[in-house]
Amino acid sequence: MYNNRTIVGSLADSRLSAAAISSVASMAMSISLLELARESRKAMTMSKRHLFVLCAVAMGLAFIFPTAVAEARVTRISITRVESPTFEGRSFGRVGQYEKLVGLVFGEVDPDDPLNAVITDIGLAPRNPEGKVEYMADFYILKPVHMSRGNGRLLYEVNNRGNKLSIGFLNFFGTTTNTNNDPTTSADAGNGFLMRQGYTIAWSGWDITAAPGGNRLTITVPVALSGGDPIVGPALEDFTIDGDTTLTGALTYPAATFDKSQAALTVQVYRSDPPTSVPSMDWEYADVSTIRLLPAGTPFQHGSIYQFVYPAIGPKISTLGFAASRDFVSFLRYASRDDEGNRNPLAREMRWTFSFGISQSGRFQRPFLHLGFNEDEEGRRVFDGMLPYINGGGGGFFNYRFAQPGRTGWHRLSHPYPEQIFPFAYPIITDSLTGETDGVLARCTASGTCPKVFDTNDANSYWFKSASLVITTPDGGADLEDPPNVRFFLFSSVPHGPASGLGLCQQLQNPVVPNAGLRALLVALTEWVVRGREPPASQVPRLKEGTLVHSLPQSEVGFPDIPGVTYNGVVSIRELLDYGPDFNQGIITVVPPVPLGPAYATLVPTTDADGIDVAGIHLPEIGAPVATYTGWNLRVDPPNDDCTASGSLIPFAATEAERLATGDPRLSIEERYKNHDGYVRAVSRAARRLVHQRLLLEEDAVRYVEEAEASNVLR
Repeated sequence: MYNNRTIVGSLADSRLSAAAISSVASMAMSISLLELARESRKAMTMSKRHLFVLCAVAMGLAFIFPTAVAEARVTRISITRVESPTFEGRSFGRVGQYEKLVGLVFGEVDPDDPLNAVITDIGLAPRNPEGKVEYMADFYILKPVHMSRGNGRLLYEVNNRGNKLSIGFLNFFGTTTNTNNDPTTSADAGNGFLMRQGYTIAWSGWDITAAPGGNRLTITVPVALSGGDPIVGPALEDFTIDGDTTLTGALTYPAATFDKSQAALTVQVYRSDPPTSVPSMDWEYADVSTIRLLPAGTPFQHGSIYQFVYPAIGPKISTLGFAASRDFVSFLRYASRDDEGNRNPLAREMRWTFSFGISQSGRFQRPFLHLGFNEDEEGRRVFDGMLPYINGGGGGFFNYRFAQPGRTGWHRLSHPYPEQIFPFAYPIITDSLTGETDGVLARCTASGTCPKVFDTNDANSYWFKSASLVITTPDGGADLEDPPNVRFFLFSSVPHGPASGLGLCQQLQNPVVPNAGLRALLVALTEWVVRGREPPASQVPRLKEGTLVHSLPQSEVGFPDIPGVTYNGVVSIRELLDYGPDFNQGIITVVPPVPLGPAYATLVPTTDADGIDVAGIHLPEIGAPVATYTGWNLRVDPPNDDCTASGSLIPFAATEAERLATGDPRLSIEERYKNHDGYVRAVSRAARRLVHQRLLLEEDAVRYVEEAEASNVLR
C-alpha cells in the first residue's frame, strides 16, 4: 500500500529552494536523508508544512558523534554539569553529603551480534564506518561525595517517560507527589532513605517518546531505512478523550502523506461498541504530527475513544533504549574509562547493581529480561536484583516497528497496543492459546545471567493489567510455582496511583501509597543479593488458596453489597489479537489489530466482608482500615466503564446508628475500634506484624503509629 519513493514524490506541491533542502539534509549526516533531499529537489516544489516531514525524519536520523574503533558499548561519557555537594549541603548520617553528575552518554551496538539481533529493525539502521549503530542518551547520577562511605550498590531507576520517580516513592512517607526531575534542595531528598543507605542512584534516557524539556531524560536513535529511504508503514493512534477542550490529536510519527484516502478516523464510546467512521470531510491534518476535527475549533467528544490509522514515516529503532540501558549500567559497573580516556565516575565502586521502575518503567524490566539484555556483550550480568513495580502481566509497545513506548493499556485506554503478549510468566511454559513455549527467564537462564527479582504489583494491576497471568497458566487453570530467583508481591487494595476526590469516577479515589512497603522490599531484595539472606515469602493471591478468582459473580469475589456502590466486575481482558503475519519479527501490518476470539484469563483477588483484598501485603491503612479500599473504580460518564488507574475509597460509617440507617453491611469505625486508643492499637498491631515479616521497616512502623495518634479517628 505504501511505497517510500511514491510518498516522497507526493509531498511536492509548492516550491522549495535547493538551499533550504540542503540545510535540512545537513542535519542528518545520513545518505538516506541526502537521497530524500534529492528526490525533493527533483520534484522542484514542496509546501512549507510538508517540509515538516523532512525535518521530523532528519531529527530522527541526526547523529553527530565522534567515530572511534570500539566494540559495541559506551564509547564516550560527557559530564556537562556537576553540583557538589547537592541537596544544599545536607549530610546523610555516616554516608555524608551527595553530589550530582549530569551529562550525555554516547554508545554503539554491533547489529550483527546475536545479543542485539532481537532489536526490531536493527539490521535496517544506518551504520558508522565501523559498521556499528550509534545512539546518544542523557544521564543523571546522584552519588556520595566520598564513595568509600557508600554501600557499593548502584540503584538504576528505569525512568518513566523521562521522569525520575524513585526518590518520590522511596524517600517520602505518605505521598508520591514530591517527585522532582532535578532534585536539588534538602527538601527534595525527603527522608533521605536512599542516601542514608548509601546507594548511588543513576538514570539514563531510553524512551524514544519521552518529551524533551523539564529535565526529562531522552535518547536519540536512528530510524529504519529501506533502500536508503525512511520506511513508510501503517501506524495507529488511540485517543481516549476526557473533557470538552481537546482540539487536536498528536501523532507519534509524522504522517508520510496528507492524502486522506490513505487514513481513517473512527469513534466509539465503549470498547465493545462497533467503531463509527468519521467522514474525511470532518477532519484534517493540521500538520505532519497533528490531526484536528473540522471546522477548526471543533473539540473531540468527551467520553469517546478515537482511533486514527495512517501511513507514518521514519520508525525509530526503539529497542536501542534497552541496549543503551544495558550498556550504561555495564559501563558504570565494569569500565574504568571510555574510549577517549574519560574516567568512569563510579569506576571500581559498584559491587552490586539493582534496577527499579514504576508502571511503564516497571513494565520495561520483564521484556528487558526476556529479550536477553541482562547479559552485556562481554557475557556479564548487568543487574543482580530487579524490583519492578506495577508491571502487571506484560511489557509494552517497545520492540516493534513504529513503537510507542509511552503507551499504556487498560480496559478503556490504549487497549489495542501489544502490551500483554506471551510470555507473561517467568518460568518456561506453553501458551494454551498459541502453542508457543517460552518464559521470561529463558535467555538469562541459558546464559547464567538471571537476577533475583521481586515482581510487585498493586491491586489495580490485577483488574486492568492482567497481573494474574504472571502467577498462573495462561488459561487461569493452575498456579505456577515460584522460580528460585523470583518472589511475587501484591500491595492489597492499593490503586495504580494515589488520588483524592471523585475525578471522573463514581467513588472517591483511593489515596493509599506503597512507599513504605517498597522501601522494605528494596532492603529485603538487597539482603538477598548481597548476603544471601532468604527473602520474605511471596504474598499474592493463589487459586489453590481460593483467593484468586474471576471477577464475576460478585459473590465469588466476596465484595459486599454497599449502598450507593455499583459492582459490575469490569476488568481488562487481554484477547488474542491478529497484528499481522510479521508480528513475531516486530512488524505490525494489521492496524488496528483484529480480535481472534480466544482470550487469556484475567483473575482478581478475593475480598473480605469489608471489600478489602484478602491476600497480599496489608499496609497499615489496609490492616486497620477506616474505609473500603479497592484497586478499581467505575466512571460516571460513560457510566460504569472502568475508571482506569483509579481505585476506590468507600468510607465506613462513623457509628453503628449511621450504619444501620443506611443499611451498610460493614461495621462502623466505632464498632471496630471502640475509641481512638483502640484505633491506634490496631494500627500498631498491623505495623508490627509487617515488621516481623520484613515487609515494613522499623522507622516506618513508628511513623504509622505517630500518624494514627495524631489522627482525628474517633476523637
